[in-house]
Amino acid sequence: MFAYYLQLGLRSLRRNSVLTALMVLAIAVGIGAAMTTLTVMHLLSGDPLPGRSAHIFYPQVDATPAGYTGTPPHPMDMLDYRSAVDLWRAHHADRQALVADSPVKLQAPESKGPPRMLTMLSTTAGFFPMFKVPFQYGSAWTPADDEGRARVAVISSYLNNRLFGGADSVGHMLLLRNTAVRIVGVLAPWRPSPQFYDVRGGRYAQGNTASFYSRTEDVFTPFFSSLQINDGHFQQFSCWAMPKKPGHLVDSPCAWVGLWVQLDTPAKIHAYRRFIANYARHQKALGRFANTDTRMMSLMQWLAFNHVVPSNVKLQAWLAFAFLAICLFNTVGLLLAKFLRRAGEIGVRRALGASRGAVFSQCLTEAGLIGLVGGLGGLLLTLLGLWIVRHQDTPYADLVHLDLSMLVVTFVLALLVSLLAGTLPALRASRIAPALQLKTL
Repeated sequence: MFAYYLQLGLRSLRRNSVLTALMVLAIAVGIGAAMTTLTVMHLLSGDPLPGRSAHIFYPQVDATPAGYTGTPPHPMDMLDYRSAVDLWRAHHADRQALVADSPVKLQAPESKGPPRMLTMLSTTAGFFPMFKVPFQYGSAWTPADDEGRARVAVISSYLNNRLFGGADSVGHMLLLRNTAVRIVGVLAPWRPSPQFYDVRGGRYAQGNTASFYSRTEDVFTPFFSSLQINDGHFQQFSCWAMPKKPGHLVDSPCAWVGLWVQLDTPAKIHAYRRFIANYARHQKALGRFANTDTRMMSLMQWLAFNHVVPSNVKLQAWLAFAFLAICLFNTVGLLLAKFLRRAGEIGVRRALGASRGAVFSQCLTEAGLIGLVGGLGGLLLTLLGLWIVRHQDTPYADLVHLDLSMLVVTFVLALLVSLLAGTLPALRASRIAPALQLKTL
């Protein structure tokens, strides 16, 4: 029976080609606008560590002293140096990593080019296995290198291509602020979306969170080594008093270090929450903390807490779906006009024994055909829209693409929209009185 309805629908679409083209165009334009913004939202709000994010946590304690009344509210998004190192040295997690970024002057002695100002991530050896960072050449440094303040570095594939033409540069030397460091590893192309390990303060950024999707840092160095190499150039997140020396943050009253931990079982998660709560109480007893506020969110909770999806992307998505709703209403009107113009034909079918359900199914099948053709047009417009987004000056532009899941969603959404648009007209057509129509023939 479905094949019969399909045949009738195709014949009807060819008979009213202009009306069919208008409905297909309405659905295609609406789907194209909606899927372009939905695809961008999907890519920007996805899980950067699928299958692992539920085990990655961001612990926080509040090191502000009594009498501090500044913002943001407690605890701050980052840790002071002493608290971060205390928690890291306790080794209560399966894996853990300190993180802090800073600008650095870099030069390759073998290169004749001038020094470059790049971004350096100071971290610990656990960073690479915890986040499954891929390597093209070499490997990460060891935990012993952390404690020994070794002069080593891992560089990005982008920097390796710029300095060494993509060749294996392990063993070569770099100058970081005139300090020689040895390259021990080169990353494979790696671009987490967002750059989750460096997210903080997003909810205070007034929607300007596009920087979370920038390219990864160009050079990675052991945290304690970088304190000597790049001292005075680290960026503080917030301070509750003036540092004695701007940029010298080891003993300063500033929050500027992040700590990530991997906890593989619910028991370990519970134990680590208890551990940081006990640490905060102990520090308050010592007079260093004014309160015992703590917080520990999973990776996805932390990203949601910091509103990583830019607000303009959310607004565009709402506007696009509002436009799709307008296209839906226009399609409803066009389908209603189309079906009512065939009232005589439908009346004859009813008089010959067709049930209301049969007429309803036939009309809905025809609407579904329009949706599938509109979905194909919507796919082409979506690809055009994503091409336009990729040519915009935004940090996440090069990340935008249509994956298989969004391709399926495009046609499913087009079919659902067309069936929804066709429901009321099909219901109206199925209620046409055959006797009244036969009198007018």
